[in-house]
Amino acid sequence: MSVFDGLRFRRVYSPVHNLDPRIKFIYVCAIFAAAVIFWELPPLIILFLIQIPFIILAGVKHEWLRSMRGAAFLATIIFLTNFIFSFINAGYVVAASSVEYALAMTLRFIVLVESFSVFFLTTSPDHLGLALEQTRIPYEFCFAFTTAVRFVPVLAEEAQTIMDAQKARGLELERGNFLKRIRNYIPILIPLIVSAIRRSLELAEAMESRAWGATKNRTNLYVLEMHRGDLVLMVVTIGILATAIYVRLFFGIPSLNELLGSLF
Repeated sequence: MSVFDGLRFRRVYSPVHNLDPRIKFIYVCAIFAAAVIFWELPPLIILFLIQIPFIILAGVKHEWLRSMRGAAFLATIIFLTNFIFSFINAGYVVAASSVEYALAMTLRFIVLVESFSVFFLTTSPDHLGLALEQTRIPYEFCFAFTTAVRFVPVLAEEAQTIMDAQKARGLELERGNFLKRIRNYIPILIPLIVSAIRRSLELAEAMESRAWGATKNRTNLYVLEMHRGDLVLMVVTIGILATAIYVRLFFGIPSLNELLGSLF
């Protein structure tokens, strides 16, 4: 469940936390688009590295590392799947290109997790909902989205608590074959579903007691405004996306094997 730590906001004062959520979301979308248009390893390594300064500047290194460790299982599955299919297509021969392609697809996934993790770690759900409202999105959709963002880490933590309690009662989650392990998770899922339903009912009662939806013209105490740092991030975002598109269209990107061969 540690991957969901990357979706939990950390209230830390930093230049990245103070940025406008709309600009940060545009930055994440630009990284997403740049990662999708490349399937070579070198540009994906660059996309991974250029986000490290944001993580250091935001002061969320430990939380980000936990989310990366949580994503390691899915990254392993992606690597093995792509490697097996490349191995079969190459005529059951282990080629360096097959390994590099599998690594590139795995790194693409890691880049996406990295960017979204930084976004959610540094963006308050309140500010995120306010940003959605100021972009003229109906408040019902804004509320549903921010509520989901808030409750995913809460449910993940509760699932971990239920797993620990069931293990203390003698439930062995790691024993048996694949189907046996799936059946072992039924005592985890049933209490988790019941808890989620109970939370939703409590939330519905709280919303009703506060006359949610009684007025259409809502007001907010705070209003998001653009600052110098937001403009700088916007310029950086446009530069990254424009460079990625230009390199994709007009440059032949060498593989990592070719780069290492030219150097050595």
